[in-house]
Amino acid sequence: MKESVFDILMYLFDNYFEDYYEMNTDQESLKFELLQAGFGDVQVDKAFDWLDGLTLQKGFIKTEAMAENRTLRLFTEAETDQLDTECRGFILFLEHSGVLDAVNREVVIDRLMALESNDISLQQLKWVVLMVLLNQPGKEAAFTWMEDIVLDDVNTLLH
Repeated sequence: MKESVFDILMYLFDNYFEDYYEMNTDQESLKFELLQAGFGDVQVDKAFDWLDGLTLQKGFIKTEAMAENRTLRLFTEAETDQLDTECRGFILFLEHSGVLDAVNREVVIDRLMALESNDISLQQLKWVVLMVLLNQPGKEAAFTWMEDIVLDDVNTLLH
């Protein structure tokens, strides 16, 4: 089965959402369960690395300019190759709406690039934003707002 890191992250999010903060307690049995579900060993390890990278982002230091959103973000060539205009525009929209601050914007971009995908969709971007906000203390309102957007999209796709 050829699954992506994103597919594994979605599986974890769907099955362990309520126990998110306890997910790291028994990584070996979680890995065993993912392998039993049909995910490949290499991709599972990459997904755990992705989650570890997200956890490490909590220690990202805010500069005064970033805290006050006085930054101008220019995307690198690699970022524009992976994130189309729609994705980059949505990131900008979230930042201007106050859902993302400059620090969380950088975490989102970092985690999107860590997916190592050539074509990141707007739907994938929304899920990554949701995962990043879930991991950030004090972002409960932004998480709830983003969760409504993501779940509305899912319900629209189902009907």
